[in-house]
Amino acid sequence: MRTDPRLTPARADLAAASLEGLVPAGRYVRPKRMQVAVPATAVRSGPQAGAEQWDQLLLGERFDVLETRDAFAWGQAVRDGYVGHVALDALAPEGPAPTHWVRVGLTYGFRGPSIKSEPVGPISLNSLVAVSSQKGKLALCDAGFWLPETHLAPIGTFEADPVAVAESHLGAAYLWGGREGCGLDCSGLVQQALLACGRACPRDSDLQQGLGAAASPDALRRGDLVFWKGHVAMMVDAARMVHANAHHMAVAIEPLAEAIQRISEAGGGEPTAFRRPLERQRPFAS
Repeated sequence: MRTDPRLTPARADLAAASLEGLVPAGRYVRPKRMQVAVPATAVRSGPQAGAEQWDQLLLGERFDVLETRDAFAWGQAVRDGYVGHVALDALAPEGPAPTHWVRVGLTYGFRGPSIKSEPVGPISLNSLVAVSSQKGKLALCDAGFWLPETHLAPIGTFEADPVAVAESHLGAAYLWGGREGCGLDCSGLVQQALLACGRACPRDSDLQQGLGAAASPDALRRGDLVFWKGHVAMMVDAARMVHANAHHMAVAIEPLAEAIQRISEAGGGEPTAFRRPLERQRPFAS
């Protein structure tokens, strides 16, 4: 059985119980579901603080833990299936099912029901919370702080335009493996934009290249995706694209033709694919 290690919770010595009989491993265990208790935390390549950041988990997202070692948990993100190591102190036991998600790029929580109380955050788009009460314009969430009610949307509701979501991150820093509102990489931006619109999306650009259907490079439209080896951008219109990129070290909009020339001259080659993501919505996963 051929498997992608990024999406398969299995090593030579350990694997998820669901893979017994499918993937060889020394032992199989049932995962313990936990959730992220901090604004954002890294999914790393190894159980060390300095290990490469492959991805990020956001507040309230679930993580299935298979092993704990050296203050890190190894397991799999529930929302997109990514496998890696997460700091144990960023996780908490699974709480109530989320009732709302954060619909803005960045917001702050507050320790008390007042915007003058101690701030918490910043909290990023697509973070998940369970709201238990409301006071004025603030909602108390299961993480123990209050969030602006206008920055939340009920689970099951979505934004309509992924490009507008991506554009709301203009100027955010480029961050390898990032998904948080203040720092994202190219595929993290695309994933965040599509998730906010209720569209399932894998984490890495090569996996995203399987989304939807092929688009003609001569008839591109808003929301189409353009891929290079190791990079992805989203079309703003027929001529311009928005992307998180290491050239600007930020989320930026630039003409597609200029980007193609610049990337080619830098040795990145020509675009490898043009795709049109499906517009069908799906339940918002935790």
